[in-house]
Amino acid sequence: MRGERGFALVIALIVTTLLVALLAEFVNEVYVDTSHSHNFVASQQAGILAESGVAGGMKLLQVCSTLRLGEQYSSLLEPWAKPQSLDAGNGTVTVTIEEESGKLDLNAATSQTGTPDPFQKDALLRLFDNLKLSRDLYDPLADWVDTDDTPRPNGAEKNYYGTLKPPHLVHSDKLDTLEELALVKGYTPEVLAKLRGLVTVYGVANGTAAQININTAPKEVLMSLDDRLMTGDQVAQILEYRKTKVIKTLADVFGSSTLTQALSLKVGFKGSIYRIRSEGRVGESVRIVEAVVTDVEGTSPRILYWREY
Repeated sequence: MRGERGFALVIALIVTTLLVALLAEFVNEVYVDTSHSHNFVASQQAGILAESGVAGGMKLLQVCSTLRLGEQYSSLLEPWAKPQSLDAGNGTVTVTIEEESGKLDLNAATSQTGTPDPFQKDALLRLFDNLKLSRDLYDPLADWVDTDDTPRPNGAEKNYYGTLKPPHLVHSDKLDTLEELALVKGYTPEVLAKLRGLVTVYGVANGTAAQININTAPKEVLMSLDDRLMTGDQVAQILEYRKTKVIKTLADVFGSSTLTQALSLKVGFKGSIYRIRSEGRVGESVRIVEAVVTDVEGTSPRILYWREY
């Protein structure tokens, strides 16, 4: 009898242990499923907030355009140039806007079949110098864009890209997005990090390179506009002037200097293309939407680029 009772006790303990284990697993699965459900909902809400931030950014650009009262300038003194953050109750949305017109245009600095814009090409090479990057980076970029199969001395064409793992084709056309640069020989994550915020692919309109807005161009871009600006002294004067005033003529910053004449057709004072980055956050969930927009002075801004991540 004692043996049977002992055996029954062992069986009872085993069954109890199994039941506890099953219960614990059930509770864990319910918790995980509930957590996943909450995270999914929070992620969806964060995405909606991010999208609404882009819409708000476009509306802000339209309002700023109206406030200019017809004046032909855009500057970092305007409300759009300052980060905007809003508490939406269940989360927050933060919007930052950059003007693409204040950056060097990679598509103007290269060419599919003809001669690239000499001003943009020289400015890009000077930018490489300012960023401590090799000028050899120009050749693979030019090869990526042109339509022939002959590589430049430091470039790369299909014979190079075909040996990569995985292999990929040369674009042989103008760059569609900045992300595409990651496919070009030599454009490592470190190189792309240095170029971010200084170059664009949205500067060419009707085959002509757009003027660079001196009111919004970053310091590194300003220094790249002319050899005489490489020292930074005059660039420092521009940056100081922009803190309180809008540059409306080159004489405002260069006076009667020969720079005024040299840059008169290459530099402008107003942009037309903007990159909006909107971050929606709900709890631990974060969603980001980036959009490049133009025609913001009209009633229907046009979206050139859209990315969600």
